[in-house]
Amino acid sequence: MTLIKSISGFRGTIGGTPNDNLTPVDIVKFASAYGEWIRSAGHGKLIVIGRDARLSGGMVSDLVTATLQGMGLDILDLGLSTTPTVEMAVMMEKAAGGIILTASHNPKQWNALKLLNHKGEFISAEEAKIVLSMAEAQKFEYADINNLGKYEENKSYIQKHIDAILKLPLVDVKAITEKQFKIVVDAVNSSGGIAVPMLLKALGVAEIIELNCEPTGHFAHNPEPLPEHLTELASTVKSKKAHLGICVDPDVDRLALVGEDGAMFGEEYTLVAVADYVLKHHKKGNTVSNLSSTRALKDITEKAGGKYSASAVGEVNVVAMMKETKAVIGGEGNGGIIYPELHYGRDALVGIALFLSSLSKSGKSCTALRMTFPNYIISKNKVDLTIDINPDEVLEKIKDKYKKFPINTVDGVRIDFDEEWIHLRKSNTEPIIRIYAESKSETTARNLTMKIIKDIGEIANR
Repeated sequence: MTLIKSISGFRGTIGGTPNDNLTPVDIVKFASAYGEWIRSAGHGKLIVIGRDARLSGGMVSDLVTATLQGMGLDILDLGLSTTPTVEMAVMMEKAAGGIILTASHNPKQWNALKLLNHKGEFISAEEAKIVLSMAEAQKFEYADINNLGKYEENKSYIQKHIDAILKLPLVDVKAITEKQFKIVVDAVNSSGGIAVPMLLKALGVAEIIELNCEPTGHFAHNPEPLPEHLTELASTVKSKKAHLGICVDPDVDRLALVGEDGAMFGEEYTLVAVADYVLKHHKKGNTVSNLSSTRALKDITEKAGGKYSASAVGEVNVVAMMKETKAVIGGEGNGGIIYPELHYGRDALVGIALFLSSLSKSGKSCTALRMTFPNYIISKNKVDLTIDINPDEVLEKIKDKYKKFPINTVDGVRIDFDEEWIHLRKSNTEPIIRIYAESKSETTARNLTMKIIKDIGEIANR
């Protein structure tokens, strides 16, 4: 059982004891600290909340809502929603902030409070530290009986989010409608089962085949949209002769695609494909992804006359660099697309709309479109850590072992070899070290990863 407090929010497993797990006591404490921070920020007192469909969502939502009302803050509750929809609602309502109740790709026993500022963006690392210190010191004060906050439900925001997507100049509903697409959707029994079919209907998709689209919270498979978890989607795309398969994670900020032949498009190439389409309409447009993302984005950006920049891993870091470089598109190699013309947040829904617009206009199949991009193979792995292993010490020893190669330590340890790279970083949300390796050869990428995993094992056993 685990409780993790980081810039990604407060995340943990439900049940157990306070301070070790995400218990009702911890939920109230963290919500109180966030409420105190919101009051001190001076942007008003309206807070937007929404949740994915995981089993603990209703309980966590009730605790957060009551706590914030107890601090004199008003609540706009979107109910079952998506992370990007809550972000959009904060912007549209000019709210003081927002909380998304989701543990993203984590299994059903996890939940989290993901915190937004008044811009509908995740709070910064510095702001997160302030909220955390308030929580630890229990430095907050509740309102008296005459100043309790108000509560309102509004379940129209997924439609408002979709309406905003449809108004984007690069979203071509006419072209999509004319293609008469047949698309299979796997929403892992979370809120994507509501949002994605709604979007596809609005885009004019001719036939939608739904897999795991009932938002019960009983995830039909591991909710992280990786190839090994998408076998049902791939087989259904082939058997139904569909044009495309779409999978989103429980809170709908990551997008994975499957081609008409059942082959994975590749999470890394979700962003590449959408960026390629956007860059065709922006002369010398800049792009951003993180240090763990494929270099294919850099290739297509430079070919289009733009500048590519790499940030530390994490949406907050990508967004900061996108603003700094005035990037027209950005995101992360986990299928997270950030399109600033809509908002500064990872958004699978806008990713779907832009991808289908590109696919429609290309005149190609999904598989053929994938073949037009520079082809790299990225191997994504992780090493689970026991409580007695210090991940920082492991990374330091890896850095020392490979010190003769170019090393970047902005975020973990990235080592560049002649034609390959490998990036190791500790997770902000789980007790693991993530390992990413890329090469033009799948065998080379895999072997490089296995070599590093062996190195970590030897270091841990010393």
